Amino acid sequence: MPLSRTQATFVSPIVESRRWVAGVEFPPERPLLNVSQAAPAEAPPQGLRQALADAALNDAEAHLYGPVLGSDPLRRALARQISGHYGADVQADQIGITSGCNQAFAAAIAALCSEGDEVIIPVPWYFNHKMWLDMAGVSAMPLPVGNGMLPDLAAAEALISPRTRAIVLVTPNNPCGVEYPSGLVQAFFDLARARGIALIVDETYRDFDSRKGAPHGLFQLEDWDRTLIHLYSFSKAYRLTGHRVGAVAASPDKMFEMEKFLDAVTICPSQLGQAGALWGIENLQGWLAGERQEILDRRAAIEDGFPVLAAKGWKLLGCGAYFAYVEHPFDLPSEDVAKRLVADASVLMLPGSMFMPADDPAGARQFRIAFANVDRSGIGVLFDRLAAFNP
Repeated sequence: MPLSRTQATFVSPIVESRRWVAGVEFPPERPLLNVSQAAPAEAPPQGLRQALADAALNDAEAHLYGPVLGSDPLRRALARQISGHYGADVQADQIGITSGCNQAFAAAIAALCSEGDEVIIPVPWYFNHKMWLDMAGVSAMPLPVGNGMLPDLAAAEALISPRTRAIVLVTPNNPCGVEYPSGLVQAFFDLARARGIALIVDETYRDFDSRKGAPHGLFQLEDWDRTLIHLYSFSKAYRLTGHRVGAVAASPDKMFEMEKFLDAVTICPSQLGQAGALWGIENLQGWLAGERQEILDRRAAIEDGFPVLAAKGWKLLGCGAYFAYVEHPFDLPSEDVAKRLVADASVLMLPGSMFMPADDPAGARQFRIAFANVDRSGIGVLFDRLAAFNP
């Protein structure tokens, strides 16, 4: 009997890694440092929480079905925000609100692909993208990265076949943290447009990009929506992870197709979550700027402190947004090292093998460090433990 769609893909690394620490008692003097997941652990600001409470108490529609593609006020607000950030003219009918950014990706794939089609994704990849492609019956075509962990344009062109429907880029990148240069993003757009395929750009971590202003000019291009499908998340910006609010920007005709998928899965995104996202757009831009500065300081702490690890043979391959991506110096595979780190150093971080095809040897040497919940002081503690660790 053939495997089901879920049997044909792997277990989420987040789920798997939680099993490594389940039931483990860590010494009081060495509590667990969890750098496995890229999600804020704190509650949203009080004003946003109050807005959620007010909506729950006073807005009857917050408890009812809403439009499949999201509330009109939020779609308009995000269109204005994108237009302002990218110096463009994005309209509300080019915006859809989804139940998290993962669902935005799933909806885009459903609108673009049939079973047996192909999508090109850089390696290391964001594991949920690979999982969804597996479950959709779409072949993920691994795209190698080169210097600076940047995807190789020529290699991407060589991978395009008659079954290719899209190229996926994540910038700032998960898991590597690197910010893709504007010229590289533009070159991938030009390639996709010339070959008649979509370019899916996931900018979940856009709000923590170290560059000032627009990170690329794709939204300024005429007919951008014929090629570009843009993904965004409110989860990281406003600490709304549990409310599951994401977004997609694309042409109205692609939105029409995605609406069918969304209606069959969740009917509509969370009404309360959308109320929180709208309040965040309208009231939290100054607060978000402070959050960005804190993340940039943590990135600087990684780069400033890394010589301690470099002296032990570690290499920093990429750093930015919520992530550092590193190479370890040991003879053991990264998954074995990861499990020993839990036991011997009270550190939980994900091995590179969880972001790559099983036959890619690079994964055995690499790790992702997610520092969203570890401040400058905690990063110092992390590096001290890693420097002292020897399996």
